[in-house]
Amino acid sequence: MTENVVVLGAGYAGTGAIKTLQSELGGNARLTWIADVDYHLVLHEVHRVIRDPDVRSDITFSVDAIADPATRVIQDEVIGLDVDEQLVELADGDDVEYDYVLVALGTQTAYYGIPGLEEHSMTLKGLDDALEIHDAVKDASKEATRGEPAQIVVGGAGLSGIQTAGEIAEFRDNHRAPIEIHLVEALDEIFPGNDPEIQQALRDLLEDAAVRIHTDDPITEATEDVIHFDDGDPLEHDVLVWTGGITGQDAMDDADLENEHNRVTTEANFQTSDERVFAVGDSAIVDQGDQPAPPTAQAAWQAADVAGENIVRAIQNRPLRTWEYDDKGTVVSVGEKAVAHEVKPALGVSLPVDTFGGFPAKNLKKMIAARWIADVTSWNRARQSWSSL
Repeated sequence: MTENVVVLGAGYAGTGAIKTLQSELGGNARLTWIADVDYHLVLHEVHRVIRDPDVRSDITFSVDAIADPATRVIQDEVIGLDVDEQLVELADGDDVEYDYVLVALGTQTAYYGIPGLEEHSMTLKGLDDALEIHDAVKDASKEATRGEPAQIVVGGAGLSGIQTAGEIAEFRDNHRAPIEIHLVEALDEIFPGNDPEIQQALRDLLEDAAVRIHTDDPITEATEDVIHFDDGDPLEHDVLVWTGGITGQDAMDDADLENEHNRVTTEANFQTSDERVFAVGDSAIVDQGDQPAPPTAQAAWQAADVAGENIVRAIQNRPLRTWEYDDKGTVVSVGEKAVAHEVKPALGVSLPVDTFGGFPAKNLKKMIAARWIADVTSWNRARQSWSSL
């Protein structure tokens, strides 16, 4: 019997798994790819669009160009998963039957119950969000003056918040726009939970870019033009971007699967509490012993190949592979500059420092994105995108 294999999502995890499944399934299964957009987005470079919307053409790739001719592609929103009936429920189209399904729907923004925050902030979860932020910053700067600059506030100083603030600073400098940028973090330092060395390096780059950093004071309320803090004075804003946390997609609310905050929990082989359902990427909390794999692009890239292979193994009734996350280091951009930290050496060559910036860090970040683009498309396409990365 030919199995129906369905992949949900066109992010890193879904796209990577599709590539693996197309390679390994051959004609032994019917493969369906469902996503709410018709493109794959290099999400960890989407902040570049805030500065320059033209970048989008270099970081988006048609799913039709990635999918094999035999792969059925459906553009629709997934609104539910019925594991008893083995059905994927869609917003507009008919339900899709599956024998095996891989959930790779990513996450949505968490607001932690802060009054007014969802209503009065923008997020950065996709291409449309980045375009909206660009337009809002541009419009605010047009209405501002040197004496009364536009106040742009970025809430959350994790990876997305830092890179968003850096791109807004590049927009300001490129257009000589009257803008003041504030980066707000509830915890006592930016890039929380990371080594103090990279925290300080990123702080230095942000301060060099004239980004005002506010730490150790959580937001308690947001209104149309002001955010309030637990201790500090209120901060006015013309544009408020919130990047402070993630939670699972609403589509998984009623799925009869073990989960935490709508993120499906899985074993280290990506199998959920239902043996016909696998989950990977930010949609999943993957057992890795003391702590789950981080919700990062790096983890999704690594996991996607094994998740796809394990679905093939399940169909063939073979033992599933166990995946272990391999942290290869961190690279974060602040506008045109970047910081790299604890990057694993290639070809056995040791690096003389744990943390570095400058041209090597900037080009390392470009190479990471280019490598992914080459994996899902071609090296020629990666070369075309290089200048925008």
